[in-house]
Amino acid sequence: MAPISRAVIRPMMSQPPAGRRGPRRRGQLGIWRWVVLLLAGAYFILPLATAQRFAGLAAFSTVFTQPGFGAAIWLSAQLAIVTTVITLGLMVPTAIYVHLRMPRLKRLLEGITILPIVIPPIVLILGVLDVAPLWLKASQWLLSLEYVILAMPFAYRAIDAGLRALDLKTLTEAASSLGAGWVTTLWRVLLPNLGTALMSATILIVALVLGEFTMASLDLWVTFPVWIVQFDQLNAQMSVAASLFALYVTWVVLMAITLVGTRQARRFGRGEVSLFTVTANSTTVGES
Repeated sequence: MAPISRAVIRPMMSQPPAGRRGPRRRGQLGIWRWVVLLLAGAYFILPLATAQRFAGLAAFSTVFTQPGFGAAIWLSAQLAIVTTVITLGLMVPTAIYVHLRMPRLKRLLEGITILPIVIPPIVLILGVLDVAPLWLKASQWLLSLEYVILAMPFAYRAIDAGLRALDLKTLTEAASSLGAGWVTTLWRVLLPNLGTALMSATILIVALVLGEFTMASLDLWVTFPVWIVQFDQLNAQMSVAASLFALYVTWVVLMAITLVGTRQARRFGRGEVSLFTVTANSTTVGES
């Protein structure tokens, strides 16, 4: 066998083994992920820390006693509950019916539900106030109907993602073969399997209602965001404290809904709850 020269051995020894390149690259990616995470955290935390320092801790102890605070919080909570019920009550049967009986209308329905994002809220509220009867204008529930329009794009996409993760036709045919009617199929077969999608839609609707300002202000109702803006003219520190309180409460509510939905998903074998997407479930509720 011919001897191997040093010129050939040195390049071979200088090259690292192929198996070590992967961990090094993964380590570099992990470092960059932490860098991006820290930058994003600083981007969000620094303004909150600055606002917290400006407001002071004393403002949080007195913000609950300010005039109009409790009424504004209660009104926003009522609107969030009613809007969620109406939106889900309208969108769930509609989305299921379109998926089962009219699949060709999916694109049309997607285009219709995206319109509230394209059209400015001020245009929507002016049009609603122009055609709404007087008795409805004097009611706070007009805001709930308007919020249903704003929440429609988010709710429909969350429900549509849940329906796409199911074998909807097989489930309905199996329920029909067992003698179940449409209401029974919807209540006992489809809704249990759409729990994750409904939870995601609820998260988005609640976040939308708790942060909406334009429609409420033009409709002359003092919701919590409107109260914050009005009170800012009297006491800036108290207004900042109220804004931080609203932000913290919204986070707590969203995290609580996410936690409950995730526990139910793990218990019944559904997909994971997410704010924007629905992961396909590995099993179907009701399978043997």
